[in-house]
Amino acid sequence: MNNLIILPILIPFIIGTVLILFRHQHTIQRVISGFTAVGMLILSIYIAVFVYQNGITVLELGNWPAPFGIVLVADMFATMMVILSSIVGVVCLFFAFQTISSEREKFFFYPFYFFLLAGVNGAFLTGDLFNLFVFFEVMLISSYILIVMGGTKYQLRESFKYVAINVFASILFIVGVAYIYAVTGTLNMAQIAERVAALEQVGVINVIAVLFFVVFAMKGGLFPLYFWLPRSYYGPPAAIAALFGGLLTKVGIYAIIRSFTLIFTHDPSFTHYLIVTIAGFTMIFGVLGAVSQFDFKRILSYHIISQVGYMVMGLGIYSTLAVAGAIYYIAHHIIVKSALFLFAGAAQKITGTTDLKKMGGLLKTHPYLAWMFFISAISLAGIPPLSGFFSKFPIILAGFEEGNYVIAAVALAVGLLTLFSMMKIFIYAFWGEQKHTEEQANIKVGKLLLPIVPLVALTIVLGFAAEPIFVYSLQVAEQILDPSIYIESVLKE
Repeated sequence: MNNLIILPILIPFIIGTVLILFRHQHTIQRVISGFTAVGMLILSIYIAVFVYQNGITVLELGNWPAPFGIVLVADMFATMMVILSSIVGVVCLFFAFQTISSEREKFFFYPFYFFLLAGVNGAFLTGDLFNLFVFFEVMLISSYILIVMGGTKYQLRESFKYVAINVFASILFIVGVAYIYAVTGTLNMAQIAERVAALEQVGVINVIAVLFFVVFAMKGGLFPLYFWLPRSYYGPPAAIAALFGGLLTKVGIYAIIRSFTLIFTHDPSFTHYLIVTIAGFTMIFGVLGAVSQFDFKRILSYHIISQVGYMVMGLGIYSTLAVAGAIYYIAHHIIVKSALFLFAGAAQKITGTTDLKKMGGLLKTHPYLAWMFFISAISLAGIPPLSGFFSKFPIILAGFEEGNYVIAAVALAVGLLTLFSMMKIFIYAFWGEQKHTEEQANIKVGKLLLPIVPLVALTIVLGFAAEPIFVYSLQVAEQILDPSIYIESVLKE
């Protein structure tokens, strides 16, 4: 069974390589891609169920025992993230089948799509810090190709910022890896955690912790390192924007949560106070950016920033309840944000624009699109009984319980501003006077909505089934907040 946990990395890598051979056979590429994506979703669910029932599963590559060899570690947190990446991968792929131009298909869209998923899943499953860097680079190189492929001059200019900031983050990452190796003598994450706990040089470890936090904050879009994100995610087609907006920033957030619950737990009064402070500024500046915009996709892009603030807020509070809420919130946000970007793509296909001032009346001409968007929008804002409410509630409750009243108040205020900005989209784009032509009104988007339906259904299910979902989140939180479980599973001590 242990060998199965390499398949979420190996399958997309192999399929991506095979798809290069069918560059001009678009139908064959679509068939192979579709079956692969669905198969990966089924596989990821099976692995998650196995890990839930049998505990953390470790694969020692090349049969070299940890910490001397490379290990893959599947715990409940990692397998949950792999499921979410598979869900987004399936939905965005089937949306891309109907919206991606043949020019993009010709220039290796599908191979790099699967290479990106291989990098994402590898980042979730690796138990080695250097290989986390490697998988980050696989993911980012693929995203560079996808974001610039067939782009306009505007998109190329903004994509350059995306590439530049991530290259700089990668340089800092490798510096951090060298620094922590010099201090601990290992790159195995479990052994690093064990040795850091035994070190008395708190100041040195704090410097390393801040360095890694800066690296992951750049990739996760946290304050003040988010400036590259809104315009970079504005240019690409909806399928790519949804994949990036729903998934890529969460890899950075996953790395922050993993490292600051496993490795950097030595001085929470410093490290986690810093995290909760950055979370507050991230939420404030992100939501203010969203409120100031009048473009469908740009509002959604700024909301990525404000919403990742909730996730790191839960980590910064550093209680079981808060971390469980953050984990629940990650699942909610990946699903809802992906859906919202796809709705933006469907609306743009009808109206030809994402400028809210040039849109209107979609509720009359396309009611299913309008009401499905409305459900996702109020879920993002945290309105009960949808998933947004039940994922925000434990984080804010934990804030009050732990005496972090300021950050809890900020989270509540940001929720209200989120609702305001999402209702601005609904009023301008869907509710008002019809501004698109009758010819545009007759454009059918039923096939575009089909891939989005599962995401809307999931946000409803995550809300109405909040109790069992939150119990699972609590179990995940309890597991990652006890580093000894991870360390003993990997090092077998």
